[in-house]
Amino acid sequence: MPYINIKITKEDVTQEKKAELIRGATQLLVDVLGKNPNTTVVTIDEVETDNWGIAGETVTVRRAKGQ
Repeated sequence: MPYINIKITKEDVTQEKKAELIRGATQLLVDVLGKNPNTTVVTIDEVETDNWGIAGETVTVRRAKGQ
């Protein structure tokens, strides 16, 4: 049973976009690895930008700087 965990920053991602991510990730495993889509599990974790860091700074700070 394949398990895919997608982590994204929590920034108003719509239900439709999440459904698209789930479909696309599932299809990728079908296409590349020949996995059964009926047993492929996909979870999406939304992380607050204050809890996601890049290059020693939070995403919140980097975005405020325009990076």
